[in-house]
Amino acid sequence: MNQINTTVKSICELIEEVAPLSLQESYDNAGLLVGNPQMSVKGVLVSIDITEAVIEEAIQKQCNLIISHHPLIFSGLKQLVGKNEVQRCVILAIKNDIAIYAAHTNLDNVLEGVNGKIAEKIGLINNRILQPKKNSLLKLVVFVPQIHAYALRQALFDAGAGHIGDYDACSFNVEGLGTFRANENAKPFVGELNQFHTEPETRVEMILPVLSKSKVLAALHETHPYQEPAYDLIPLENSWKQVGAGLVGELVEEMDEMDFLKLLKTTFNQPAIRYTRLLGNKIKRVAICGGAGSSFLKDALVAEADVFVSGDFKYHEFFEAEEKILIADIGHYESEQFTKDIFFEIITKKMPTFAVQISKIKTNPINYL
Repeated sequence: MNQINTTVKSICELIEEVAPLSLQESYDNAGLLVGNPQMSVKGVLVSIDITEAVIEEAIQKQCNLIISHHPLIFSGLKQLVGKNEVQRCVILAIKNDIAIYAAHTNLDNVLEGVNGKIAEKIGLINNRILQPKKNSLLKLVVFVPQIHAYALRQALFDAGAGHIGDYDACSFNVEGLGTFRANENAKPFVGELNQFHTEPETRVEMILPVLSKSKVLAALHETHPYQEPAYDLIPLENSWKQVGAGLVGELVEEMDEMDFLKLLKTTFNQPAIRYTRLLGNKIKRVAICGGAGSSFLKDALVAEADVFVSGDFKYHEFFEAEEKILIADIGHYESEQFTKDIFFEIITKKMPTFAVQISKIKTNPINYL
């Protein structure tokens, strides 16, 4: 990437390679929220939240793009008169030509995202998604002349189709006969105009994520020899195990419950952790969900986790543990604080000399005594 002409769009695309916007939840508002995508970027400031103090920090550090985890704008703005902090932030950003981008639930829903960073910090291995995402897979069925089946399969694999768990290049193939008749306006690859034709063909089937649909179809049309390729796209109810909410992994060595809680307290620099009654069990399998994750407690129980680490548990929700699992509430901000490191690593991995700075502003609205 040419760093001289680095634009807001090109930086955002680096984030979206890891956390595509199509993976965000329906209620979310991730993406570019303020600014011109074609604007040249002088420096990037990464943060958890957008506040006036964060924007002032960006101005002081000469960063004209802020990447945050939490979106500044969740719902539509009907006016910009500075009557609340969101409006004041938008006004301040526009006045100073600062673009604002957010990667929120899309970064929560990938294994190497928010929860993957938590797992890394506490040393988990054998990690997998806690609640795989549903309605995110398609089955592609396409018919191609037998002598072109190999080339088409390879093009579709390269475009993102044919991945199942830890396997790639997955397809199912059946040989058969295709029939057609080309009218006078057609330009047939095989056969003659206005003549009934039979062609030995291969029926190729493979699975692809919805987010890869455009790329896969482009590869299909570019590689398929027919003027009008015959294909079907079938929505699947299968869960996509590579993306989704939360994460479950294992400690290298099991720990006593209190030792594990102390590890959390130290790792996340948390002055106080809320937790349920100790059960006298060893901690080996750990379920986690950064941010507000109480709704995934049942998934942690199904995964037979010994502890569920998350934030924002309400009083009555702690009772739902029913002494079957230890709940460790480490706080919303605390569980997501290392998200800034994810943004920094994504950008500097591709652009090691580019000016990326981590915000020094502690935006956590909660204080402890």
